[in-house]
Amino acid sequence: MTMIWAGMQLTEKECRAAAVSSVSLAQATQVAGLQQNGRRWVCQRCGERQLRALPAGGQYCPSCVGLDRITSETTLVRFAAPPIAWRGQMSWQGELTPAQQAAQRGVLASVAAGRDHLLHAVTGAGKTEMLFAVVAAVLRQGRRVAWATPRVDVVRELAPRLASAFQGTPLVARYGGAPWPSVDAQLVVLTTHQLLRYHQAFGLIIVDEVDAFPYPQTPMLAYGVRQAASGPVVFLTATPGEALQRAARRGQIGVSRLLTRFHGAPLPVPRPLIRRGRRWPHRLDKVIVRRLTLLKNADSKLLLFVPQIDWLKPLVRQLVALGWQAAGVHASDPEREAKVLAFRQGQLDCLVTTTILERGVTIPHCAVLVLGADSPLFSAAGLIQMAGRAGRSADFPADPVYFVARHWTADQLRAIATIRRTNRGRA
Repeated sequence: MTMIWAGMQLTEKECRAAAVSSVSLAQATQVAGLQQNGRRWVCQRCGERQLRALPAGGQYCPSCVGLDRITSETTLVRFAAPPIAWRGQMSWQGELTPAQQAAQRGVLASVAAGRDHLLHAVTGAGKTEMLFAVVAAVLRQGRRVAWATPRVDVVRELAPRLASAFQGTPLVARYGGAPWPSVDAQLVVLTTHQLLRYHQAFGLIIVDEVDAFPYPQTPMLAYGVRQAASGPVVFLTATPGEALQRAARRGQIGVSRLLTRFHGAPLPVPRPLIRRGRRWPHRLDKVIVRRLTLLKNADSKLLLFVPQIDWLKPLVRQLVALGWQAAGVHASDPEREAKVLAFRQGQLDCLVTTTILERGVTIPHCAVLVLGADSPLFSAAGLIQMAGRAGRSADFPADPVYFVARHWTADQLRAIATIRRTNRGRA
């Protein structure tokens, strides 16, 4: 019998929507969606303890209601995740640098010991490729692997890369709005929210960009990772938070650090453009236009980050007038996927974007300009990630990065200092 739903936990309503067979339902375990723990009721899907009352009586969980509401009457259907023979192969034939190999050995050792691990590597270091051998080792054991990330755009970028690297391996991509699985997937690429639909399913979970919004701000996502795991968790990031760094210092988790990119060139250090008294995005001044013209003449692509959605349209109009093939994109844009794809394929040479593209995007020969870098919406970690979109190609390692602001902020200074310190070989 096929095990399409292996390791998943779904509400009865979701089972009906996904057309789960009666045979699969008969072999599943059913548990109450809300269970009492001492004096409190706890959501069995996300761990929330602060429940809310329903008008007609009973309670519901407000935290994971976006998936499907869990109430006092809800039953969670949990499907077993038996071993699955790996019939695919690791088809990636690339070579790792000695530094990448050393980092990879550390992750392999931790996973073999059933220990969690932090892979702290700069943007563009090749974190994805370093983990292929780790994924293959777990797949050979007949266990399932989840590659999770807080960002939908990262899922869309990773899924085809992993499908190419592990040919013949059943793979599904899971994010809000994606179709239900149609195969028993041994490799699942998904948003961290979707992990809440799994229970003890994965022998290895990789959490990519673990510091990205909304993962650190949403406790249920970390709960979902633990609940979905039946083995170790590997955390990937260029900008680890204090909790992960503290766990690594105390030896509670393994750690590998890689502070150089695969091509060996340093990270581009952002160049500040302080434009006091300027009004953005109403008009790009001559200094900014001059930088944009130099980039255009060098056939560079451009990622232009802004803090507000309403900046997109006026900036796109100005860029088009300057000769750029430009478009704007934000999280709720219905054409988001098509615009990002057009940028990747060279149909656009400039994308004006909010922070949705600060991670997981690799475009060769791409400059970065952060307009309004002094915005309180831009953290130091976010600015580092935005800057990290530049210089990722070995052919163009020195793509420029500009922080355009009315004044300095602590986050800008911290971001630049961190990049410089990293280039000196210190975390």
